[in-house]
Amino acid sequence: MARKRKKKSFSRKVFWIAVVFFLSGLAAYLYLSFPDIKSLKKHTPQKTSFMEYREKEWKEKGKKYRIQQKWVPISRISPYLMKAVLIAEDDKFWSHEGFDYEAMQKALEKDIKAKKFKLGGSTISQQLAKNLYLSPSKNPLRKIAEAVITWRLEKILTKKRILELYLNVAEWGDKGIFGIEAASRHYYGKSASELNPEEAARLASVLPNPRKYNPLSDSRYVTQRSNLIYSIMVKRGIVVPEFEEVVEEGKEVEPIIDNPHDMR
Repeated sequence: MARKRKKKSFSRKVFWIAVVFFLSGLAAYLYLSFPDIKSLKKHTPQKTSFMEYREKEWKEKGKKYRIQQKWVPISRISPYLMKAVLIAEDDKFWSHEGFDYEAMQKALEKDIKAKKFKLGGSTISQQLAKNLYLSPSKNPLRKIAEAVITWRLEKILTKKRILELYLNVAEWGDKGIFGIEAASRHYYGKSASELNPEEAARLASVLPNPRKYNPLSDSRYVTQRSNLIYSIMVKRGIVVPEFEEVVEEGKEVEPIIDNPHDMR
């Protein structure tokens, strides 16, 4: 009996050692094989992996959509929009190093309870990694690749550049709308620099599932979530209704919204 227990314990140790070596080797391979992120410091990506994924999807379904995107520097994006997105998507953006472990733990607990593997709680850095180089797949190997790329993005790029890239490549509609400039012009007929607090809150509210929700709709989800984002902007001093003052860039906004990243 004792011999069987020792044999079983030894087999378990060998298994976990093999798993660790496999994951370490995979991480090393991914680290060495992915594109040079340093180029993102000065150059803007012409087309992301996520855009190519959508184009392939449209072709298979016989849809004649095309990518709608116009790149704009962060200086030409409304401060209200930037703050609204941070509140809605990644309240610890300025302080974390690419991962929000508390949000990931909560998401994992929900996955275990629901007996599904979604693992939400993605930061803006993680979402950017996925958009630039990966796909919407939620399999574990894709998540490992996402983690490696996220780590590299955070090490090589500034937070400001990461946010600028994300706001220019994020999907914002069901017919090929990518980036805040295209979204702003499509929904509000104005440039991203002209967005007011209410419009910013509505655009930020749909990011968890931009192909399902429309910022102009009267749906309960969009209305309630955008109102919540706006109220937080007022509460935290981002918006003072009478004077429309904006807080200084980089000031962390206290986490209040639970991030439903089912589409991440």
